[in-house]
Amino acid sequence: MVEPDRGTCGVTQVQPWPIRFQIGARTLFWVRRRLVRVPLELRDVLAGAVPVLPPLPKGADGWSVTSLPEPLMPAVVPNAGIVFVRQHYTRYHTDLTIGFDAWFAGLSGNARSSLKRKRKKLAEANEGTLDVRTYRTAQELAEFHGLARTVAARTYQEKLLGAGLPGDIPFRAVMQGKGARGEAFGWLLFVGGTPIAYLYCPMTGGDVRYDYVGHDPSWGEWSPGSVLHLEAFRTLFAEPAALRFDFTEGEGQHKRQFATGGMACVDLLLLRDSRANRATVRALQAFDGAVARVKRARDWPLVGPMLSRVRRG
Repeated sequence: MVEPDRGTCGVTQVQPWPIRFQIGARTLFWVRRRLVRVPLELRDVLAGAVPVLPPLPKGADGWSVTSLPEPLMPAVVPNAGIVFVRQHYTRYHTDLTIGFDAWFAGLSGNARSSLKRKRKKLAEANEGTLDVRTYRTAQELAEFHGLARTVAARTYQEKLLGAGLPGDIPFRAVMQGKGARGEAFGWLLFVGGTPIAYLYCPMTGGDVRYDYVGHDPSWGEWSPGSVLHLEAFRTLFAEPAALRFDFTEGEGQHKRQFATGGMACVDLLLLRDSRANRATVRALQAFDGAVARVKRARDWPLVGPMLSRVRRG
């Protein structure tokens, strides 16, 4: 059974959590609610485990359940007064036991050709050699962190989402601790001795998690993230302890292309039935509905070009 987040004394943790009003990756504003997080890991998703929803502590607004397999919704939603589906997506993963050659052969012909072409182009930009470096030990990951932060500070993940590689001391301590136990991987792609892309993945029980990724936006047209991930997979397929690669929550073309399997999942808000929570859900429904209508309008002959001009400013 899946357990909720708990503190060091076994007490269920309630956190002020932002419920975001988003258009794509951009958050326009948010409303905070005190929620108990119930995140499902990949092993839970694949096992079809039903999450345990504990009694809500005093002052809590509800639960935030992420990566719940869609078939399990009927077993979970009766516990809440208000149910709101935040998103539907496939939780993608890659079987790391099949070998790199078998995995690469399983990609489409267009995907293989594209990756080879992008890899060659980046190698040519670096005097003919692709410079990808792997970091595993605590000492190596300390070096990785400093270099990766120089890239992360320039990425859209950090500027728009605040989701770049963290720079705080507690995060570095956890990273180096996992490195000391052989449970973390860091990769950097260099051109001319300068890092232009990073990828950091911790490992738990054989599942390697796609946690932090980013690249220098000035190199965006070169697809450094895809090339770095390709080379990272060479490392992971050769690592006996690595069994699966977990692409975590959310959709994406890159995830679909690199994955060997996936599970249809939802993220849920399960809230107490209160006036404030009902107002929040109604606002979310209205906002998400408006965004969906605008997205559909992009396909209209007259409206689509006008919206493109508005987005460009």
